[in-house]
Amino acid sequence: MRLGGRLAVRPGERLGELGGGGEYPGTMPPAHAEPDPHAPDPHAPAPTEPESRGPDGSERRFRDQPVSFVRRSGRMSEAQERAWTDLAPFYVLDVPRDIASTSVHPAARLIPAEVYGRTAPLVVEVGSGQGHAIVSAAQARPDHDFLAVEVFRAGLARTMLDAERAGVRNLRLVEANAPEVLETLLPEGAADEVWVFFPDPWHKKRHTKRRLVRPGFGATGARALRDGGALRLATDWEDYALQMREVLDEAPEFDRAFAGEWAPRFDGRVMTAFERKGLAKGRDIRDLAYRRIGRG
Repeated sequence: MRLGGRLAVRPGERLGELGGGGEYPGTMPPAHAEPDPHAPDPHAPAPTEPESRGPDGSERRFRDQPVSFVRRSGRMSEAQERAWTDLAPFYVLDVPRDIASTSVHPAARLIPAEVYGRTAPLVVEVGSGQGHAIVSAAQARPDHDFLAVEVFRAGLARTMLDAERAGVRNLRLVEANAPEVLETLLPEGAADEVWVFFPDPWHKKRHTKRRLVRPGFGATGARALRDGGALRLATDWEDYALQMREVLDEAPEFDRAFAGEWAPRFDGRVMTAFERKGLAKGRDIRDLAYRRIGRG
């Protein structure tokens, strides 16, 4: 349905029927320029976990697991504000929310062929940041479709600006909590590749439970991937790389797609600001690659 000239989605409608959306209700104020994920705010309060009712009327707790981000409010630059006004109607998908401003209503579904207007291999980047990797890949691989998942508006605005300058049209953006996108918004087996490049390491011991790649992530990522699909990861934090490898080695849905300790650097991953920062601080970059085992 349309509201005031904007496309809107009712829970249960397929996003593919709508193509893309503009600004959408239920979001927090615009975020600051994208914070460095390697420096989480130690004073930021933990995101609240409100309760709601399930389909059967029973009480349920929203987000049973901690989220892997802390959202900061602030102001975007003038150029970023213009991006939301001018470019979001094409690039940003209108996602119906559950409770939190970055949640995804469990009945919402994205139909890639209808969103992109064709059937093509789909690459999903989780935590796309300022979009350097995914915009470059979308430009280099016009025969693929790309979906950037990010919670920071300034990063999404920068992604749209760069995509527009590059003439990229095979890219869409979702402002949402990534596990909910992988678990419910995408149809099962919709993605050919899922990328997790330089996620927030939450390096303090008391914060490691917030890491995106933790026990259980294997099933989350595997649901979205087609049989034989690729899960690619990279980080500059050694202990997080070890945790990623342990979690995915133990996931029954995946096989290693590399020999030795670590995967070679993925040729399709451009050098980003986060990677440069890690290298400048003397940290090694470690890549991992896994193949989705057939569902039988």
